[in-house]
Amino acid sequence: MITYQDYLEIGQGDKERMDFVRAVIKDHKNSAEYKIAKVAEAYYEHQNVTIMEYQKLLYTMTGQAVPDNFSANYKLRTNLFNYLVTQENQYILGNGTTWGKKDTKDKLGTNRIKFDSQLMKAGEMALVQGQSFGFFNLDHLDVFGLLDFAPLYDEENGALMVGVRFWQLSDNRPLRATFYEVDGYTDYAWGGDKDEQNNGYIVTPKRAYTYTITYSEADGEKIYNGENYPSFPIVPMFANSFHRSEFDGMREWIDCYDLIMSGFANTIDEASYLYWSIQNAAGMDDVDLAKFLDHMRTVHAAVVESQGATAESHTIEAPYNGRKELLNTLRSLIFDNFMALDVKAIASGAITATQIEASYEPMNGKANKFEDRIREFVYAILDLVGIDDEPTWTRSRIINRSEEITSVLQAAQALTPEYVTRKILTIFGDGDLADDMLAQMDADEIESYRTKVEQLEDQIAAAQSVNNQEQTQGQPEEQTEEV
Repeated sequence: MITYQDYLEIGQGDKERMDFVRAVIKDHKNSAEYKIAKVAEAYYEHQNVTIMEYQKLLYTMTGQAVPDNFSANYKLRTNLFNYLVTQENQYILGNGTTWGKKDTKDKLGTNRIKFDSQLMKAGEMALVQGQSFGFFNLDHLDVFGLLDFAPLYDEENGALMVGVRFWQLSDNRPLRATFYEVDGYTDYAWGGDKDEQNNGYIVTPKRAYTYTITYSEADGEKIYNGENYPSFPIVPMFANSFHRSEFDGMREWIDCYDLIMSGFANTIDEASYLYWSIQNAAGMDDVDLAKFLDHMRTVHAAVVESQGATAESHTIEAPYNGRKELLNTLRSLIFDNFMALDVKAIASGAITATQIEASYEPMNGKANKFEDRIREFVYAILDLVGIDDEPTWTRSRIINRSEEITSVLQAAQALTPEYVTRKILTIFGDGDLADDMLAQMDADEIESYRTKVEQLEDQIAAAQSVNNQEQTQGQPEEQTEEV
């Protein structure tokens, strides 16, 4: 295992650095973490390795195993791992991140590359591959996975200090790599037309992470200022405290489910188990019986050569109920082991809010641990950028909506109008509209108050006018005498 301490020992020559980067990539691909991540990614992409490579066999009279090319050989792949990972990731991050300051989200992303989308991608990769990595690239977050990024950790404190991102489109295409260090990054390549000897070459010389470019007609583009971040700008996110993929320990369960489901389908396709009984065929030996079965499998007809012999087929009904019960049990145990929510358990019939809450408890316990890993990751990004804020996440839940709303309204007298508004909008899935709704309510309240004040002023003015008229009518008229 290559670490940060090994990096400190390399020289500054281009050849030494290129050799070191290539050695890091090779060492990373040979690691157990990389191999598990690769298999886990295949299962996440619905490419279940075990069932795809499974081959039914027949055994000859001599005991030799040969491929079974006669009977059905379905290879059914369940998508359970994708389902479980998506559920956990979306449960925490599906509603986006809520910030205390309005400008935080704009500082962490752009309209094209939003922070919430990148954070969900990082969470997904961490759960599948065990680790993911966030690189804050000037004004947005880029996300790498363990399959394309080799981290070098410090042996003393476990911190990520250096890393290599690598990619190669195919075996006959160049291998590309970016060497990330605290004080900048360098791009390398091996192979292709520019490197027929496969010794490697520099694509982009080492440069700072942020820099200013000027342009003039005389000089063209020119970099005149470069800056780096206060620390290494790539932050790891882990799936759990063990730093292992959530696939670790789940493969055997998923493989068992796939194999039993496929075998179940094969049995049904073969119209249950079929065997033949041949009477009055004492002259037939094992070779003759094998020929008989070959004819039945290929042309679906055979001649019984012994005189007076008859052949009769028999079937055995497939163990449908037993296998169905086993599949249901396996599915339930897979959800239990992953601490996930099986919606089938609460989807049928009327169910109370208390029952729904109880169904979420295992998932809440696991989500709390993963949320701690997410929070550590986000705080590290905030420290890197220089932002002081507090992120919160609202979990996506199945709820008995009418019960939830009724409970909120019953307690409304003891709560603030702002809390009631935000809570009800969250129940409806419109929590992001809360600020606009509250602002509109404030504006409506101010307008209503202004209208009431104007109406009151009009009423007062009208009353004063009536009072003045009554006072005028009650006074005696002045009389003038003619002199």
